[in-house]
Amino acid sequence: MSLAQRHIHAAADPGSGPLDITRLRAAAEDLRDSYQQARPFPHVVVDGLFDNSMLQSVVDEFPRADQPFWYRHIHRNSLKLALNQPQHMGPTTRALLAALNSAAFLGVLETLTGIDGLIPDPYMEGGGLHQIGARGFLGIHADFNVHKKLRLDRRLNLLLYLNQDWPASYGGELELWDRGMQAAQQRIAPLFNRMVVFNTNDDSYHGHPQPLTCPENRSRKSLALYYYTAGRPESERSAAHSTLYQKRSGALRRLKSLLSRG
Repeated sequence: MSLAQRHIHAAADPGSGPLDITRLRAAAEDLRDSYQQARPFPHVVVDGLFDNSMLQSVVDEFPRADQPFWYRHIHRNSLKLALNQPQHMGPTTRALLAALNSAAFLGVLETLTGIDGLIPDPYMEGGGLHQIGARGFLGIHADFNVHKKLRLDRRLNLLLYLNQDWPASYGGELELWDRGMQAAQQRIAPLFNRMVVFNTNDDSYHGHPQPLTCPENRSRKSLALYYYTAGRPESERSAAHSTLYQKRSGALRRLKSLLSRG
């Protein structure tokens, strides 16, 4: 198993609230080196981080896709729903999001990643709840790098998946691509109680470009939180930009092959 594929199991104590910070801090110390060395960019996959019953409550509260308050991303690079308005979320979901934005959890992330001075986003710009139904997808991309309102530098993504009984045939794997956009280096199934944390910069390319093949009554559900700092290393600096969608080399080769056959 490669460093990038290493998973840990850190089941929370149900009596300790949404997060068991003591256990998480120890896990972060243990995983710090492997996080930094992961390819194609620093990341980690963590299983069993939360109490299953608590997370089941989050699933039970998850708003239906037909609710009008979802923001609908419908364009050539994305077909998904997003929600960052707490008033439309359940109490357990709000408590979990607050815990993931707490000073204690920020300290865990700083230990894990080596990035000091992390700042949460109270506006959840681009984050919050995500939901993708049958035939939905998210093209490979690097994220926007500066928060428009806070003027802070985006440094980390945290994704927590909520999908029970999710067979591989449904698709929806998170793909992490190399800097040259030649191939996916990691594919991570969006399984229940699985969290992924990774650095964000101009070439941390990721997404799930293959349309989902799940049934119409299922969807790929996740929580997404992004973390910022006031400044970033000079080597990572660039002008402020929106999401940078990328073309996949493999997809282009397949298209050319199909055209040549015609």
